[in-house]
Amino acid sequence: MLWSALLPRTDDPAWPTDAALRALAIWALQFTPRVALADGAVVMEVAASVRLFGGVRALRERVLQESGDVGVERLAWAPNSLAALALARTGRDMDLGVPLMPVLDVLPMECLSAVHPHRATLARMGCRTLGDVRQLPRSGLGRRFDPSLLKALDQAYGLAPEVHRWVVLPERFEESLELMFRVDDAMALMAGANRLLRVLSGWLGARHSGVTAFTLRWLHDAMRARVVAEGGSITVRTAQATRDMAHLSRLLAEHLAHVKLPAPVSDLILLADEVHPLNERSASLVPDAVHQGETLHQVLERLSARLGPQRVLRPVLCEDHRPEWMCRWQPAALPLLPTPVATSPLPQPTFLLPKPLKLVMRGDRPVYEGELQLLLGPQRVEGGWWDRDEAAGETRNVMRDYWVALSPKAGVLWVFQTRLNAVPAWYLHGHFA
Repeated sequence: MLWSALLPRTDDPAWPTDAALRALAIWALQFTPRVALADGAVVMEVAASVRLFGGVRALRERVLQESGDVGVERLAWAPNSLAALALARTGRDMDLGVPLMPVLDVLPMECLSAVHPHRATLARMGCRTLGDVRQLPRSGLGRRFDPSLLKALDQAYGLAPEVHRWVVLPERFEESLELMFRVDDAMALMAGANRLLRVLSGWLGARHSGVTAFTLRWLHDAMRARVVAEGGSITVRTAQATRDMAHLSRLLAEHLAHVKLPAPVSDLILLADEVHPLNERSASLVPDAVHQGETLHQVLERLSARLGPQRVLRPVLCEDHRPEWMCRWQPAALPLLPTPVATSPLPQPTFLLPKPLKLVMRGDRPVYEGELQLLLGPQRVEGGWWDRDEAAGETRNVMRDYWVALSPKAGVLWVFQTRLNAVPAWYLHGHFA
């Protein structure tokens, strides 16, 4: 068994004790489902999760590194939760390879809550440490004092089993934070927002999920002017589900850089709007250079937040038989939904002309740097009567026969012949690489 006890800061005005414990428990669920609230602290049993996080040392370093961001003041590790809690209260930790008994014997007896009602009596009997209390006659200790004292001693020393009520992960994430002081600059909100994002990271990790949209809300101070609204909000969207808190923090900072607060802010609320299962990437023995640094979609999302969604676009394949409408453009920050693409019996060109080029004729054969030789075709394309171009006042209806043609000098081309026209014509529409 391997337990860790996490003690939140008691002087933190941002989160009352109950709210701090709840937020800390949600964060801890990313490491193990066995998380419980115990006597003003959060305890978690992580023995089954050690291999998942790379061993005991790697897990301890990660918890120690990240716990400060969610308001942890002290933490400790031990073979059981009560011993870990006693060590955390005294600001000590132990090497898990040493016996537990001598470590606990030297701790002040007040580190166990069960001692508090009997502290004065035990002190008059000469007890100062847990070892002193444990050396008292067991039968007399059980008769003279509350039975919970003897039970707590046995549990702390690993002589009796512990019973915990595990924290249940909430189905929806919504966490609030009262700021330590009133903030009138939007970028200054990032300090509190990062703390909430850290809790969101734990919630997403426990659900093995990522977000494609989350909202940060803020409430203005009660002393604001009457014309100022109660609060405001920002919704951040990503193209792919992620729980990379560094990336989400950068995106949120880019959005907040464009916000001007009409009044000081007193409270923050973070909500996860769109949550999707996240396909985990298996770890590899060989370093993967592709995943070092920011990925392409993360860079595009950051640029979209900085420049505006309509200024950073990406192509999206569409189910359309008309070649010029097989691709549309959408904001890069929007999720890319899978779209079936129309199949073609003929090879498709590598490069498509912005506008089809009408070809001259030599007899009944089209010419482009020499007479064209038709190789494959025709592929008949009809459609577009439903697609109206409002600016031009016409529909994009096409009736064409496409061919793969060979030019003596230009190589392989993509050409078509119009149909149902008074004078059928030939056009060049694309080039093959």
